[in-house]
Amino acid sequence: MDIAYYQLDAFCDRPFAGNPAAVCPLAAWPEDKVLQAMALEHNLSETAFLVGGGGLYHLRWFTPAIEIDLCGHATLAAAWVVFNRLEPGCTRVTFETRSGPLTVAAEDGLLAMDFPARPPEPCLEIPPDLAAGLGAAPVEAWLSRDYLAVYPSAEDVVRLNPDQDILSRLDCLGIIATAPGTDGVDFVSRFFAPRAGIAEDPVTGSSHCTLVPYWARRLGKAELASRQVSARGGDLFCRDLGGRVRLAGRVVLYLEGRVHLPGGPD
Repeated sequence: MDIAYYQLDAFCDRPFAGNPAAVCPLAAWPEDKVLQAMALEHNLSETAFLVGGGGLYHLRWFTPAIEIDLCGHATLAAAWVVFNRLEPGCTRVTFETRSGPLTVAAEDGLLAMDFPARPPEPCLEIPPDLAAGLGAAPVEAWLSRDYLAVYPSAEDVVRLNPDQDILSRLDCLGIIATAPGTDGVDFVSRFFAPRAGIAEDPVTGSSHCTLVPYWARRLGKAELASRQVSARGGDLFCRDLGGRVRLAGRVVLYLEGRVHLPGGPD
């Protein structure tokens, strides 16, 4: 197999920031073990694989360890590849995924994704492993697909030094830490997913399916600016749509080439 390979930084406007994703367009699906082996070889938080054309593609996402049900930054990166390499001039694409159809459109210099909302439910008690794993007790804990740990300030979130072994005991895919933002940003966050083989994800679109409904309700506003305060950092422009969320950002191409797999792994 000879496969096109793109590596892009998502939710940023310059290289070496945002969240790097690999994107591999395919003519047909190989065995899942080949996709997983490629994702492990790429060793990025996600590799996106897509099959299709004419503005409609099937899209799957793999971390180095597992296939996941939803990924924002790799979807944004895949849309950039469609608009700029596979179908130049196309400005809207639909991806069929494990989370249903996801559309991405080029709007006002941004790529805007339409994603399902995942509003969290409050936890009656803060799980001990959540506080111990994050290294500081949050003031609130919520749960959707991921745990949502709420802190008083952005500085509290930046200072977190998680224990990945303890966090991996929690029965969830990932852990979101969040707080009110500063400097024109409505809220900040970080995201940890040791069960998915990701110690810390630099910028996470799927976590905003939970963050946007939470902060929209708390702040009483539908338009929200978000910053993920990881070491690389990234910015999202969000809108609460009720049962859906709009997540927009920029993408920068870093690398393109070819993957050579004569027969794939054994």
